[in-house]
Amino acid sequence: MFIHMSIHHPRPGKEELLVDSMHRFGAAMQGQPGLQQVFTLRDSRTGQLVGLAIWDSKEEMLKARPAMEEAVKDDDFDAWEAEPVISYALEEV
Repeated sequence: MFIHMSIHHPRPGKEELLVDSMHRFGAAMQGQPGLQQVFTLRDSRTGQLVGLAIWDSKEEMLKARPAMEEAVKDDDFDAWEAEPVISYALEEV
């Protein structure tokens, strides 16, 4: 199992643009071999957004990456993100 998690810090007023982008990114994963589940989540205390995808393997996620990047290629993350995205590549131990 491989989990990819990204934590986003939206700028005020840009939350829904970022949520829409994350939904498109997740939709591009749907139907890709090896995807188990994908979620777009919001922390109720901080407003941070979390993208969480569970894959069978890191290799399958990497094969699907071009489709995911294509889905958000024109998005203006510099205008929407208040801080750099924190990304985790989590493997079972």
